[in-house]
Amino acid sequence: MRKIDLTSFIVATNDTVRSINRRIILDLIRTRQPVSRADLARLSGLQRSTISLITEQLLTEKWITQGALGHLPRGRKPRFLHLNVESTRIVGVNVRPTNTTIALANLNAQFIAHESFPTNADADVFIEDLTRRLQAFIKLYPDVYFEGIGVSMPGRVDSVSKKLVFAPNLGWGDVDLQTPLERATGLLVEIENAANACALAEIWFDRRSDGIQDLIAVTVSEGIGTGIISNGQLMRGARGVAGEFGHVSINETGPLCKCGNRGCWEVYASNTAAINDYVNVTSGAGSKRQNKQFECDKPSFDDILHLSEQGDAKAVETIERMGHYLGIGLAMLTSGMAPSMIVLIGEVTRAWKKIEPIIKNVLDTRLQKPALLTRIVPAEDNLQPRLRGSVALILQKHFGAPLTA
Repeated sequence: MRKIDLTSFIVATNDTVRSINRRIILDLIRTRQPVSRADLARLSGLQRSTISLITEQLLTEKWITQGALGHLPRGRKPRFLHLNVESTRIVGVNVRPTNTTIALANLNAQFIAHESFPTNADADVFIEDLTRRLQAFIKLYPDVYFEGIGVSMPGRVDSVSKKLVFAPNLGWGDVDLQTPLERATGLLVEIENAANACALAEIWFDRRSDGIQDLIAVTVSEGIGTGIISNGQLMRGARGVAGEFGHVSINETGPLCKCGNRGCWEVYASNTAAINDYVNVTSGAGSKRQNKQFECDKPSFDDILHLSEQGDAKAVETIERMGHYLGIGLAMLTSGMAPSMIVLIGEVTRAWKKIEPIIKNVLDTRLQKPALLTRIVPAEDNLQPRLRGSVALILQKHFGAPLTA
């Protein structure tokens, strides 16, 4: 039970009731479409007059459309309702240390267009570049209504100032992306940590999460991030920066991390860690011949995955070691948080058949039996979960439960 904060609360009004009912109906249409008004009344428990009032408003605002007539043995034929995925669009932006992707999506998080460009190491230059590209991107679709722009970031965003305040893999200090992007586009801009965004995407778009109130999304890329859903709510902490398990030290005498600590989980189990590990294990005799396969001295993580698929012994060893260290961190999360499910996100999921048994063995060794009830599943990398997360940031503004006491 959540205690009411008597120093900061919102009193329920008639508008609160209407807002909640509207969001319930809108989300029922999104998840059950095609659905009739009678179905909505049955599913929600609301009176048909209330359903009619809400659906007429949603039709006027073009959130929904009417489709075909249903068939009944007698009586008035029902008109099926659908989410209007054609006229409303959301722009998703996924920022990573090496490259950034802009995508156009409908309300079902289906992507219609996208473009990618290098992420400039200078924050001010990057913001100017992103702003210019967003303006040009939006102009390509003059007949589309844009609901907003969601931005997923490899770092933590302060929930009060809305500034990016912790992003060691980008190397930026406090950065305000929201204000310049909103001024340049005139659209609502929501900025969130990539792992948090992925956790929201899992809740909004993946049916395997239906009914689950506690899950953790673990993003594995240049670093490691965790987005935590607890009791159906995104865990943010006092200022929105909770969940930095990638920077929890698992070996205090280990390698130096970009955050300044030693032996963080991500220096052992991230893509960057795997690249460094592979370079180390191939740096002996014959390393020059090995590295001729690559355009530069260091392979990409995709290179290592490809070599592993081909049976390259050193690459296989690297991926298996990465799986072992992922297991160590996942054991920490499972033991400490006891979620129903952990979703692993990133390119490493392409090697799931190799790393799943390794992770399972680590968990079996380190955890007590009750903790083993947590399911650990991979996200489909080709579904672009980070971009889907950026879409969820905007979607939840209209479909999520409103803030109340």
